[in-house]
Amino acid sequence: MDFLSSPIFISSAIVALLLLVVFLYIFNQRDGKTYHPIGGTVIDLLINYNKLHHYMTDLAETYKTYRIIGLFHADVYTSDPANVEYILKTNFENYGKGTHNHDLMKELHGDGIFTVDGEKWRQQRKVSSHEFSTKVLRDFSSEIFTENAIKLGNIFSDAAKSNQIIDLNDLFMKATTDSIFKVGFGIDLDNLSGSNKEGVRFSRAFDDANVLTFRRYIDKSWKIKKYLNIGSEAELKKNMKIVDEFIYKVIQIKIAQMQKPKHEFSYKKDDILSRFVLINSNDPKYLRDIILNFVLAGKDPIAITMLWFIYELCKHPEVQYRVAKEIKEAINMKEEITNVAEFAARVTEATFENMQYLQAALTETVRLHPALPVDPKICFSDDVLPDGCSVKKGSVVAFTPYAMGKMKFIWGDDAHEFKPERWIDRNGLFRSESPFKFTAFQQSVNNAFSCKLITTSIFRVYAQAGPLTYLGRDFAYRQLKIFSSVLLRCFMFKLSDESKALSLYYEFSAGLVSSVYGDGLVHIDWSQCALMIQSMLFSPGGSPICQRVLDVISGLLRARNELEDDLEKYGVNSKTLKDLNGIVWSCLVIMKIEVFSLARLILLSDGFDVYWFKYIFDAENLMCPAFENIGKMDVACAI
Repeated sequence: MDFLSSPIFISSAIVALLLLVVFLYIFNQRDGKTYHPIGGTVIDLLINYNKLHHYMTDLAETYKTYRIIGLFHADVYTSDPANVEYILKTNFENYGKGTHNHDLMKELHGDGIFTVDGEKWRQQRKVSSHEFSTKVLRDFSSEIFTENAIKLGNIFSDAAKSNQIIDLNDLFMKATTDSIFKVGFGIDLDNLSGSNKEGVRFSRAFDDANVLTFRRYIDKSWKIKKYLNIGSEAELKKNMKIVDEFIYKVIQIKIAQMQKPKHEFSYKKDDILSRFVLINSNDPKYLRDIILNFVLAGKDPIAITMLWFIYELCKHPEVQYRVAKEIKEAINMKEEITNVAEFAARVTEATFENMQYLQAALTETVRLHPALPVDPKICFSDDVLPDGCSVKKGSVVAFTPYAMGKMKFIWGDDAHEFKPERWIDRNGLFRSESPFKFTAFQQSVNNAFSCKLITTSIFRVYAQAGPLTYLGRDFAYRQLKIFSSVLLRCFMFKLSDESKALSLYYEFSAGLVSSVYGDGLVHIDWSQCALMIQSMLFSPGGSPICQRVLDVISGLLRARNELEDDLEKYGVNSKTLKDLNGIVWSCLVIMKIEVFSLARLILLSDGFDVYWFKYIFDAENLMCPAFENIGKMDVACAI
């Protein structure tokens, strides 16, 4: 055993593995076909895992399309709009989810629209497409989004009076969860108030199940664990029992409601689930898969986009001012605002026509911070992409929204800049771009793979890009605009110290924690959110190593100015603190924990000041969250 762990053995194994990769590559090139250049190997991905999307962006700047070589396969990654159009539109039938991804995700996502191919996908898409295009759904969803925006505003107002701690990320997540359940299924989950304990329990179990499902991509022994009902698979089974019990109860309630006379249930056809019940009320499993896939798409990503949006507005106060000014002028409310509900009632679909810059700023946010940084598909048969290079059957072929958003050959020399004006034409109106150029909102075919790169679910919206375009473009933008209009008219955010360099930290947390003090003083403090790791990642009671993680991470956050000294006590060189990845690695060294044991990492930045109407609140430590993968990623691929 000592020999197996010796440096000589490990080095020899790595060399042997590299030689094997080279041999297999040479062996597979004897067919005379032209293939894309090699960008690296799977070993390079592991070495650069802490900055994976930056690494892949650097590769994309060198090669528009390249291959990553594994032992028995080569995965293709492209940032070429011509290739993207071919994959998504021209020959989309040849690229799909495949059976492997379905097997990994079937416990949670079943045969839902985001996990199946062929006729099952077409049937669900057809029904969903009809629902998303109806005026009934548009009006109904606007009503629900406005109600939740008012609840958020009132929570902010109450917090200023009661000196309580609030978690903004948690609030956005709860608001979007409430929205998708009411609009999608006609159910009042009421996560924002927390009055529905059963709903809260479901939400936690669903989030945990999503993380555990992802772990199958990195845990090659998951089938053995499932058979023996141990470890992560035992936890997944326990969470799925909670999820399924709740969902099947929702289905039973919906079917019972649909069987009542119309006058007894006025909303029975306003939600999406009702439409599917009319088609197939005899198959609860079919309806269950529909629900969970819509929850996945409509919950986390919209909330995360809102958080990135606020962060960018703080970094660019001139943009924030222009957006807020546009909202004020669009609503044209001349009398003084006395409460959030009064203002929210003035926000209508018609007012959005005069919020062109708001849509530009939201779109620019997602261009730079797509929730889905890489979208992989399986090639079903040998093919040749428009660039003339071949792709073998069974290969993963992925387009890279994150890298494409940074490509100068696509966006110009200012590609890395946050610049909403790029989406405004000479008449001051929002102008769209080719969906094969702006791919951040394409429909994904693989939730869990994207969760391997980021912990959030997938946000899929936007323009017409062939059969795989996401259906909920207007749905997503409507919620983003309503939330943004209410919050940015009633609140203003800015960095507390404009001269201070951006500082980011990883932490175990659920997001933005806000402490609100009396006399109009709002103070945002992130250190409290570290305490949530125990309930998020570990069984009740935790473990010694869990408690040690909590102690160290919380200590680092509470003693930020003494961070280097604290780490030096553990023998870590202070030079490693130059970037956020150094901090993550330092914590890992201190704790001696495997990277993949750490889930739901959150990037934190320096704070914001929050101003509300006539009150000016000091927020020295308000910090903007950025979500990360369960390994280690760079800030740029966060939220």
